[in-house]
Amino acid sequence: MLTVVTLREAAQIIEEAFPPRPSPETVPLETACSRVLYAPVEAAEYVPGFDRSTVDGYAVRASDTFGCSDALPALLTLAGTVEMGAGAGGALAAGSCVAVPTGGAIPPGADAAVMLEDTEDYGDGTVGICKSAAPGMNLIFRGDDVRPGQAVLEAGRRLSPQDIGALAALGAASVAVCRRPVAGILSTGDELVPVGTAPGAGQVRDVNSEMLRALVESAGAQAVCCGIVRDDEAALWDALDQALSRCDLVLISGGSSVGAKDATERVVSEQGTLLFHGLAVKPGKPTILGNVRGKPVFGLPGHPVAALFISRLLVLPLLERLMGCVSRRYPIPAAVTESVSANHGRAQLMGVRLFEEGGKRRARPIRGKSGLITTLAGADGYFEIPREREGVAAGEEIDVYLF
Repeated sequence: MLTVVTLREAAQIIEEAFPPRPSPETVPLETACSRVLYAPVEAAEYVPGFDRSTVDGYAVRASDTFGCSDALPALLTLAGTVEMGAGAGGALAAGSCVAVPTGGAIPPGADAAVMLEDTEDYGDGTVGICKSAAPGMNLIFRGDDVRPGQAVLEAGRRLSPQDIGALAALGAASVAVCRRPVAGILSTGDELVPVGTAPGAGQVRDVNSEMLRALVESAGAQAVCCGIVRDDEAALWDALDQALSRCDLVLISGGSSVGAKDATERVVSEQGTLLFHGLAVKPGKPTILGNVRGKPVFGLPGHPVAALFISRLLVLPLLERLMGCVSRRYPIPAAVTESVSANHGRAQLMGVRLFEEGGKRRARPIRGKSGLITTLAGADGYFEIPREREGVAAGEEIDVYLF
């Protein structure tokens, strides 16, 4: 008999038992995308390091252009040309202008740039400005992006391509990131065969190992598949012992219920502390969590859909927690296309496919049994029916969490 806890109670147990424990490693910038930043990043220099033009045209003193028009252009003396990658030279005198390319440096004294299209080059060293410029127009000033001491990126952030660009602008050829936790993956069951093996009578392929490996790696952690363990308590004991010796946490799929051959609960209890056995959720009720040698050990349901949901809801947040990752997941609203009844007393999770119809986002429930993983192939996300509700009605707005 299982003594169940809710998903929220399980999440609280995990937070209390396994505090964040990130440790740093330094990696080259080219391999840092999607890694979790270990320490906050502050600018040590001005970016950009000089005033520059955002247009092809002429650097001017804005006051020299006030009141000009196509009919009455301001006549300025062309004092030179700024080359890309070169300095701007001396200060710009009143009544003068300098030709600048997009991204070119602006000489001291200039406080605006006029687009080439709004000028006339008379060919005699004189340029006509046909549109007045306001101070700061078409310019990026030194330090407009960041200044020394300015916070740029916070610790715990998963680095995105734009973050890599910011680090490159700051001259960071390498960056301190959080070490990736290693998750050992064990599948149990006499009926399991490797993915590349044709199943015989009563046998099925080991779906969960590959699915959990993909899920762990998608979180930025490392996965180690430790093989298939037969329904034998001593064999599971040895396999868990070996996995714990080289991994930061272990995921055991199968054998988590209360049948005669379901040994996960006994092995976890004997080797460590059982934190809970049973969740008030469908699918995923026979879920186990233990603390063995200070490391989390999950006993996941053998049915792939149940293992996937529980891993997304509990294992992924734990992996991020161990990495010190600050994670934010926001649901999107959608109208459910059909009524769904729920199992009263347990929260119910259901995959959906999203589509647009009549200018409104809609969610079509994916119905299927927890042992049939292909029912979730192509799913966009899932929604939860709380345990105190008996279902949702067609047309009701639900919160969809994207996969």
